[in-house]
Amino acid sequence: MMLKNIQDTTNYLKNQSDFEPEAGIILGTGLGGLVEDIEVEQVFHYEDIPNFPLSTVEGHHGRLIYGFLANKRVVVMQGRFHYYEGYSMQEVTFPVRVLNALGIQKLLISNAAGGLNPNFEVSDLMIISDHINLQPENPLRGINYDDLGPRFPDMSEPYDPELISKAKKVGDGLGLNLKSGVYAAVTGPNLETPAEYEYLTRIGADAVGMSTVPENIVARHMNLPCFAVSVITDMCLSGKIKKVTIENVLKAAKNAEPGLINLIKGIIGDMN
Repeated sequence: MMLKNIQDTTNYLKNQSDFEPEAGIILGTGLGGLVEDIEVEQVFHYEDIPNFPLSTVEGHHGRLIYGFLANKRVVVMQGRFHYYEGYSMQEVTFPVRVLNALGIQKLLISNAAGGLNPNFEVSDLMIISDHINLQPENPLRGINYDDLGPRFPDMSEPYDPELISKAKKVGDGLGLNLKSGVYAAVTGPNLETPAEYEYLTRIGADAVGMSTVPENIVARHMNLPCFAVSVITDMCLSGKIKKVTIENVLKAAKNAEPGLINLIKGIIGDMN
C-alpha cells in the first residue's frame, strides 16, 4: 500500500509539472520566510495532494513549493507533520518518500528547538551533528520495502558530513556564530519539565524538539544525504527556564530567520 501511495502521489505531482527538483527543504515552525527568496514556479496546497496529511500547527502553512533558490531547483515543504498531531510515523514521513521519488539528491531540514547547552542563546542556529531518538514509534516499523531501503539501515552518519562541512564554511563566510550539537527528539506536544530537561542534558543532548528525527531516519533508509539545523527558540537549563508560548517561539524563530535563510541559500548554491 505504501509503495502504491508513493507512486500515486509522485505521479500526480509529475503530471502537474515537469519540474525536476535537485534538493528538498523542510521548513520548521516559524521558518517559512525562505519562500520569499525562492523564484517560485508552482505551488501545491497539501489538501490538494493525494495521500498528503494536513498540517495543523501554527506557523506551518501547508504548501509544497517548486522553484529556484541560489540557481538550483528545489522543492520546499512550507510546513511539516508531527507525531503529536495524531499521525502515524509513516504518515509523518510520507512526504520525504515522495520528495525522494521526485528525484531530490539532498534533503535539508530546519526546526525550532529548546536549548540545553549552557553556551547557547535564544535565536542561535545549531547544526545537528547527531540525534537521540526518544519518540515511541519508528517510521520503519512494519513491513520493509526493499525497493526503498534495507531492513536495518546504518545510522553511523545520520547527518551528511559533506553537507555539515559546507554549512560551516558558509557560516564562516557569513559571519554566523553557528553552534553544533546533538538533538533529542521527544513526542510532545507539551514541553518538558525541569527534571526532564536535566535528564536530556545528562544523556548528552544539546537541544530538544518534536520533529526532524523521523524524516532523517526515512532519508537515511533511502540513502538520501540529509542536513538539519535547529533554531534555538527558548533555553531549557536550570536558571534560564521560562514559561514558553507559541508567540515566544515564533518571535525567536523570526529573529534567527535571516541567518538561517542565508545559510540554506549558501549550502544549496554550493551543491554539485
